[in-house]
Parts: sequence; structure tokens; C-alpha cells
Amino acid sequence: MTIDLIYGGTGGIGSALARRLVAAGRRVHLVARDGARLAALAGELNATFTEGNVADADTFTRATAEAGAPIEALIYAVGTINLKPMGRLTDADFERDFAINALGAARAVRAALPAMKDAKAPSILLFSTVAVAHGFAAHASVSMAKGAVEGLTRALAAELAPRIRVNAIAPSLTKTPLASAMTSNDAMAKALSALHPLGRLGEADDIAALGAFLVSDTAGWITGQVMAVDGGRGVLKGKS
Repeated sequence: MTIDLIYGGTGGIGSALARRLVAAGRRVHLVARDGARLAALAGELNATFTEGNVADADTFTRATAEAGAPIEALIYAVGTINLKPMGRLTDADFERDFAINALGAARAVRAALPAMKDAKAPSILLFSTVAVAHGFAAHASVSMAKGAVEGLTRALAAELAPRIRVNAIAPSLTKTPLASAMTSNDAMAKALSALHPLGRLGEADDIAALGAFLVSDTAGWITGQVMAVDGGRGVLKGKS
């Protein structure tokens, strides 16, 4: 039986995606650093798991080995929100954001590729942000890191075609634990919601819905794409 390997499996988007995939009859292997939450979610979904930090290079080889083969989908649903003006960003900020977002994605792919060779219709799903294509203040570090993820997505889609499809999702602000500093404040959440033509912030399942589609056979002629799920923020000016 094939398996879907999900990094960031206990995060809001990762866990929502895992639930959708399990509901569709797929088997998942979750990777995250919070052992207690990981074990609880894995028990709920009858999933296997690896406790590990994506900042550690050995996490990727260990997770791939523990997931087993063949891997049908590799999903790297890991990210950071490090919003500072340029003058306050340190080398350590840039290095950490790049390591977690971009280098981590590359390491996950490199480790998983041998286990994907015998899958029926393998695919890779990475995550960017709306801020890459639409410049936002105080986003220099995360936009640089996620911009690298978009470049990686297209390069891998070309390199791995026709056997493996590679796509990415670029969400706008979504109500997840990672974004709780902004979304848990009612006044701030209301102001941020108003920036989106659809008038609300994203829910984890909004993003997971597209993710589940992109790794399914139904999306079999889609590769090399960075798709926005952003409430219209990236392309619409909204009401004046």
C-alpha cells in the first residue's frame, strides 16, 4: 500500500490535509516536532509518524525510512512567519527562514525520491505564500525563503517530469497555530480580513482542499504550478 508523507503534519494546514487524505482512503505518515500532538493526531487518523525537527538534516532520511515505500505523495507543509523590517533582520533570521522553508523542502524531496520510484502516480506538494508575488512590507526574510520554494517547485517539475508532478500552494494569512499571534487578536484579525476581497481570513481546510486535489489522480495533468488560495488578495483590489 502506498503512503503520503506529510511534514508539518500537526500544523493547521498539514493536519487538515492529513484528515482529507485519510477520509479519501489514503494512508499517511506524519512528521512533526511536537511528540504529544503528533501521537494524538496519529492515533486519531490511524497513521504512522516520525517525531523530528526539520532543522535537523537527519530527520529527513529517518522519516523516509520510517514511512516506508512506495511514497505516493510528499507534502512539505512547513513554514515560518518572521515579520520584521529589513533593518531589524539578522543573518540568523535569514538563515533560519531559508533553512526551514527552502532547504528543508529540498532535503525532504531528496530523501523521498528513491521511495517514490515505484509509486503509481507520485507527486510533490510544497508551500509558498502570497507575499512572494505581491510585495508586502516586513516580509523580506520569509518572502526570500518562500521565493526559493517557488523556484524549487518549477525546477523540480521540469526535472522530474513526466514521472513525478510537482506543485505548490501560495496561501494568504490563514488561521493556524503558526499565525495565532495575528489571528487571535480580534481587532487585528478584523483589519486583516478586510484586506481580502472575500472578507475573511483563510481556514486551514481552505488550503487543504486544494492540496488534496493536487496530489490526487484528478490533477494528473497539472505540474509546475504555484496556485494561490488567498481570498482574492493577490489579484483583486477589492471594493474602494
